[in-house]
Amino acid sequence: MFKNKVIRYSTIAMFIAILAYLIIENMGGSSSSDDAVAANPALYKTKLLEERAAKDEQFKTGDDSPIKDKDSFHGLHYFEPNLGYRVKATISPYMQDDKEVTVKYTDGSSEKYEKYGYANFSVEGQAQKLLLLKSEGTISVLFRDATSGKETYGGGRYLDYPVDQIKNNTIVLDFNKAYNPYCAYQESYACPVPPAENTLSVAIQAGEVTEEASHQE
Repeated sequence: MFKNKVIRYSTIAMFIAILAYLIIENMGGSSSSDDAVAANPALYKTKLLEERAAKDEQFKTGDDSPIKDKDSFHGLHYFEPNLGYRVKATISPYMQDDKEVTVKYTDGSSEKYEKYGYANFSVEGQAQKLLLLKSEGTISVLFRDATSGKETYGGGRYLDYPVDQIKNNTIVLDFNKAYNPYCAYQESYACPVPPAENTLSVAIQAGEVTEEASHQE
């Protein structure tokens, strides 16, 4: 089984490749900052769709792609971009002694993570919180929500951020970028299972959906 480090490093490598692609496409990276882009809905959507197209290309051609049948792969599927699901969260640092936590994997194994803190935010006027997990300089947001197992992958979806994305105990969680783990495409990958407490009470209708859901009307 391919384990979490392979998945995380592949994801980070893919993210870097996507950024490089976008920098080249924008003539040296002269585009606006992320916050400035988000302040302009049309520009935000354009950038997000470019990122998704670049990821599709990586999945179709990359050696580390989890897609088995690349010839029949025509791209991933998503909810429509929605800035309402790009939320600023306040982080409550985890101050207890039991910071080390064992996270279970889909193959029955486990890995150690650090409880970094709780991200507190609101979606559709409802207060929510998610446990942030830290490993090797990466903050992992592993979550399920009311769409899991219906419109989205039943095992949950992920967001990943470098630790330096946290400023003054705040972080922007962009659920439009919520993605499926590799085990959603191949069972040969072992993926971390979201903690039970990271099951949100609302439907996060943003980010990646299943191919089956994309064909439903």
